[in-house]
Amino acid sequence: MNSSPKSEPLRSRILKKALLALGLLSTGLGVLGIFVPILPTVPLLLLAAACFARSSDKFYRWLLDHPRLGPLVNDYLEGEGIPLRAKVSAICLIWLSISISALFLVPLPWVRVLLFVIAFGVTIYLLYLPTRQVE
Repeated sequence: MNSSPKSEPLRSRILKKALLALGLLSTGLGVLGIFVPILPTVPLLLLAAACFARSSDKFYRWLLDHPRLGPLVNDYLEGEGIPLRAKVSAICLIWLSISISALFLVPLPWVRVLLFVIAFGVTIYLLYLPTRQVE
């Protein structure tokens, strides 16, 4: 069986390119999130890793082996969890941003409720993640 790029179906090649583009965008936004507190760095890097895993082994390895970004992704992938400070920051930012959005920007009551349900679900998820001890 020949698995060269030419023998790959067009749909598969387009999907790989789209995932690669999404991975690169997520990586860029994740790096920007290091400096801009409103952007969630780790979730964006995890999205990038998932996209790269399905589209480019080269970029996937680069992300996991990166001296600054790699540890953020590897700790999560290896089940070591996230630092307590990151958990607290994420939960505070989620509730702050969703509260402002729901109370001041969203006019539809059902959307407000949905935003708070999402915030609650993400908070529960973050609380159940293992907490990594920072050395």
